[in-house]
Amino acid sequence: MTKLTPTFGKLMAGALLSASLLTSTAAFAETTLALSSWLPPRHPIVVNAIKPWAKEIEDVTEGRVKVRVLAKPLGAPPAHYDMAADGIADITYGLHSFTKDDRFERSRIGQFSFIGDDAVSGSKAFWEVYTGQLDAQAEHEGVKLLGLFVHGPGVLHNNVREITTSDDLDGLKIRVPGGYIADLMSDLGAETLFMSSGEVFEKLSRGVIDGVTFTYEALTAFKLTDDLKHTTKVPGGLYNTTWFLVMNEGAWNGISEDDRAAIEAISGAAFAERIGEAWNAADEAAIAKIAEAGIEVSEAPDALLNTIKDAAAVHEKTWSDAIAEDGFDGVAALTAMRKASGVSF
Repeated sequence: MTKLTPTFGKLMAGALLSASLLTSTAAFAETTLALSSWLPPRHPIVVNAIKPWAKEIEDVTEGRVKVRVLAKPLGAPPAHYDMAADGIADITYGLHSFTKDDRFERSRIGQFSFIGDDAVSGSKAFWEVYTGQLDAQAEHEGVKLLGLFVHGPGVLHNNVREITTSDDLDGLKIRVPGGYIADLMSDLGAETLFMSSGEVFEKLSRGVIDGVTFTYEALTAFKLTDDLKHTTKVPGGLYNTTWFLVMNEGAWNGISEDDRAAIEAISGAAFAERIGEAWNAADEAAIAKIAEAGIEVSEAPDALLNTIKDAAAVHEKTWSDAIAEDGFDGVAALTAMRKASGVSF
């Protein structure tokens, strides 16, 4: 029987440890993830947020994880959440309101009126409160939640008349993205039509709709300035839309723990700030183009603003009561979100 010397034993132990580490590393081979993107390829959010984030993933994982932003989406915009959950795409983004069920009920906090005057503060507040006080991950089953964000303050655009009271909305056909703003515009007297962003140009230019609830940047991104005449804005935004950035759960678990940590470090609050800055810059550029196009931009008069506040309060209470049944305090969450985004209400 050969007696192992202490030195030889240490060498053997080191070799076994190295083999174990090599085996562990081999389990997480280089990965390329497909990100389905449905916004126009030159949309400022794609160019200045989605693609830079995808590129940074490769950098922070030292090339072990790469993200390929597809030139064409793998499905319609409303399908993108389920595409990630079902593994049709590895990573997707989209609007919570595009899903026609209640699976994202608590996300509605970011859709209400008077949420934020800019996309950075609004997005960071939405991430902080929805993931913290309202357990966002629990509502995003089958995926890893990487980002949450809102756009800049939502405004109302139309090509018929200046809106000074809710009576001015009677009979107007207004495009909405679903969710809270669809309910609010109906309360104010408009006829609402749901459609995705890409459908708006055709419907507006053909007179199928009279106006849209959109950001400023959407008017230039979707080439709508020639078909609109009036824009109505309110402090903190008439509404907002809430967005997700998610990865298929299986794809996420197939990445090493170190690389997951590296990706998380540039996601979440960091991604909210990144995409918020991109949206703010796009809004600023669009406001200049809107002025050049001769679109009249006006603040909602007090009478209209008070009507909006009254209608909004009803929806906020309904929402707060609904999530209270699951043990969540909607009133406290809304207060925290407005405080975080700097809105006085």
